[in-house]
Amino acid sequence: SSSSASLNMQRLSVLARQLQPASGRRAFQVAPAYSMTFTPPVPKSHLLEERSLKGKTLFISGASRGIGLAIGLRAARDGANVVIAAKTTEPHPKLEGTIYTAAEQVEAAGGKALPIVCDIRSEESVAAAVQQAVDKFGGIDILVNNASAINLANTEKVDMKRYDLMHSINTRGTFLCTKLCLPHLKKGKNPHVLNISPPVHNLQPHWFGPHVAYTMAKWGMSMCVLGHSAEFKQFGVAVNALWPRTTIATAAVNNLLGGSELMDKSRTPEIMGDAAWCIFTRKSDKCTGNFFVDDTVLASEGVTDFSKYRVNKDVKDTELFPDFFV
Repeated sequence: SSSSASLNMQRLSVLARQLQPASGRRAFQVAPAYSMTFTPPVPKSHLLEERSLKGKTLFISGASRGIGLAIGLRAARDGANVVIAAKTTEPHPKLEGTIYTAAEQVEAAGGKALPIVCDIRSEESVAAAVQQAVDKFGGIDILVNNASAINLANTEKVDMKRYDLMHSINTRGTFLCTKLCLPHLKKGKNPHVLNISPPVHNLQPHWFGPHVAYTMAKWGMSMCVLGHSAEFKQFGVAVNALWPRTTIATAAVNNLLGGSELMDKSRTPEIMGDAAWCIFTRKSDKCTGNFFVDDTVLASEGVTDFSKYRVNKDVKDTELFPDFFV
């Protein structure tokens, strides 16, 4: 409808202003072969001899759709066990997928799936989910802290219930899942924790000013990477962050940010799935404490053409919309 189209245009305009660097320059645009030019190859000594996730168990929060599901599906192609820890059990008109449809996709891709209803705000719920995963698959090798909430309201306009939701899911939920999975990760094979959170090198006021509540909650996940990578090094448990260079075609982008116009200028979740696989198949004692960006991970592995990840193949790389915080 014309009203929804107008609303999406307003969202896109707001997002564009929020992504504008403080200097007034245009927001970063993805240039062809940018990553290839500036990213050194990953040392071979950092790679597992057999780069496969076959038999590994991944516990992924928020894996019923989007980036979490893409990471699970890529692992499933190797024959991994994927624990889908999320809340959606019934189809939603604006949110594609449930934990059960995700499980079907994982199984179809070649993996083993365990769908679990889990609210990561609840310690009891997460503890029960972790125990179910261990009972089913014998342990946990990889934790993906993907579940997240977003609200871009400024300080005066943000509802404190929304504030609490973002912080309880993003920062606290990430910390909680990590805390309860750690005893099993310490026993895991080449154990990894991956937080879907932004790089910390770009702590600039223009990322905080328009939506400080969301930025605090999201960067809290990155603070966990800084702290846990140092704390868990003695256990050989890798802790890294992964963030997309561009907006990713997810329900959040479609429903909350820019609608179909922004979706057309986005990449598919598969780029995050492929990048995560690259990280998980690196040695945990050699690959920790990093704040990775999806295309630079792939470029370090020799990928030079990212066109297959574009939602709209007619959109040029230079026309893709940059994500927050990069």
